[in-house]
Amino acid sequence: MTDAEVIPAHETALVEVHRRLGARLIDFAGWLMPVQYTGIIEEHRAVRERAGLFDLSHMGELFVEGAAAGDALAAAVVSDPRTLAVGRAQYSMICAPDGGIIDDLIVYRLAADRFLVVANAGNAAIVSDELAARLHGWSAVLDDRSLATSLVAIQGPAAAGVLGPLTDVDLAGLRYYAIAEGSVAGIPALVARTGYTGEEGFEVFVEWDRGIEIWKALEAAGAAAGVAPCGLGARDTLRLEAGMPLYGNELDRSTNPFDAGLGRVVKLDKPGGFVGRDALARVERDGPAKRLVGLEMAGRGIARHGYPVLNGASPSGVITSGTMSPTLGRAIAMAYVAPADAEPGTMLAVDIRGTGVPAHVVPLPFYRRPT
Repeated sequence: MTDAEVIPAHETALVEVHRRLGARLIDFAGWLMPVQYTGIIEEHRAVRERAGLFDLSHMGELFVEGAAAGDALAAAVVSDPRTLAVGRAQYSMICAPDGGIIDDLIVYRLAADRFLVVANAGNAAIVSDELAARLHGWSAVLDDRSLATSLVAIQGPAAAGVLGPLTDVDLAGLRYYAIAEGSVAGIPALVARTGYTGEEGFEVFVEWDRGIEIWKALEAAGAAAGVAPCGLGARDTLRLEAGMPLYGNELDRSTNPFDAGLGRVVKLDKPGGFVGRDALARVERDGPAKRLVGLEMAGRGIARHGYPVLNGASPSGVITSGTMSPTLGRAIAMAYVAPADAEPGTMLAVDIRGTGVPAHVVPLPFYRRPT
């Protein structure tokens, strides 16, 4: 599909920058987004070895404010945002009454009575509507700034060295899963130490029309360090190596946090309860019906989304994501399998076009950055 044939609902403020850099643009979740520039493997390695620059302006930014903002959010999501110190963040999910995952989120506490909820692009409108409904009756208001916020991320070992001279935020003092208000290249910004690559990195939130200035400032500052523009393709291979779930692959309405091995984020005993609490309490008590695992292929072939997973001749589960790992040099995948088949070391097979290719269960993540 050529760029001319793509008719997405939205373009980010950076679309002309992506065209200048020769990006291949695709329609992703209703947005015209770069999938790659020079190539997925090259961009992946840039992040692992130096740093990569990402346009994430398609993500949803939902601000919740008011005297009861913390209590309202606690009743809406599975985690407990009330426990956050100002300036900290937590990974969370918003679930349906049956425990199915509507979306996975990051919740930042910006002030005592003000929070930022970041949702996936494809679910941003759904989450916005669901949160608005769940906030009804609370002393809290939702301000959906998704179409008014640009988000630029720099990820990789060189990220702090590139961003540091451009910002008044103390990056050394900014802990992982923390956020601070300040400026970047003289532009008011929220700077978060979060990311989706498994590497050190930062995400910069600014007003919509300032996104291009942030990108150009980081691009110029990172030129000597070899910082490369990166698209959604490299973002996917990076997050898969890091064992991070992707909504629509590992997470959806038919899965719950315990299926995905993320029961730790569910606070069943928090005061006031939350939507989906009773269903998730039953899953914790009885155990999940399936479990998310890592697989390494022991034979030739790459496991792709939707391929069946077998234990002998019996079905066990399905591949959710798979690739040839650029960092590890071997084929890896994530899959849901029967709980009895989920222990590391278990030998299974992936049905690749009618051939059962051996694979063994391994712990997640596949990759951890050097410390």
